[in-house]
Parts: sequence; structure tokens; C-alpha cells
Amino acid sequence: MRCPFCGCEDSKVVDSRPTDEGERIRRRRECFQCAKRFTTYEIIETTPIIIIKKDNSREPFNREKLTTGLLRACEKRPVSMDDIDSIIDKVESALQATMEREIPSSKVGEYTMQYLKDMDEVAYVRFASVYRQFKDIHSFMEELQRLLHEK
Repeated sequence: MRCPFCGCEDSKVVDSRPTDEGERIRRRRECFQCAKRFTTYEIIETTPIIIIKKDNSREPFNREKLTTGLLRACEKRPVSMDDIDSIIDKVESALQATMEREIPSSKVGEYTMQYLKDMDEVAYVRFASVYRQFKDIHSFMEELQRLLHEK
């Protein structure tokens, strides 16, 4: 494991523990050369999920893209990075559980909105407004009405 500070390839594991979901191992490492500490995450290698985009092009599932979208939706909201990671872990687990190798991007969005709605309704509406591409104020209001009736 290469040190992010000095680039040295030798480090030792100082602490190791499973994450909350138990799907990853968090390892705290210390570089032999510069003695700085850094964290790595180890995940189980799974069959890659291919996302079918709206234009029918295909690309591998990308946690970073989903993280970026959630960070925008959760900006200035009381949602921690751990909460965002938890949503992404749940989405990824749900996608793996379908046992399908190719999954439409719409399914990724629906899973994300499902978990986000339970966490923060404002962030949910923000994410939905981009994901569903509301055409006008009426379609936006319909989504808000649907959210209010589900309570």
C-alpha cells in the first residue's frame, strides 16, 4: 500500500476493524518512511455492475459519481459523510442482490432516493429534482405532494 504523503510502499497496519455494515474492513496504517498515518478500506471483490445509461451507453458502477451527486443534494444539510457512505453501501448491496450484471441507471436513482428519503427529505427532493429532471413547477409540486401523502 503506497503512502499518500511520501509515496513509500512500506507501511504497517496499526488498527483493523469492520465498518458498520460489515461489508468493508477499515485499516489504519502507518508509513515506515515518514511515520504518518492513513486509512484504507478493504472490500470484497464482486462481479462488476454495468450501468445502462439513458442513452443506452454502458459504464461500470462508479461510487464516486454517486458520492458527488449525494454531496450536492446534501449540501448544508445535517447529513454526515458516514451517512452518505451508508446510503452508497446500501445502494451497491441492493444492486448486487439483483444478481443482474447490467442494470439501468434509473434503478440506481430509485434505490438512492429510497434510502435518502428516510435520511433527509430536503436532500431527497434536491436529488429527485436533478434525477427526475422536473420539467416545470407542477411536476416538482407533484413530487412534494406525493412525499407529504406518504407521511
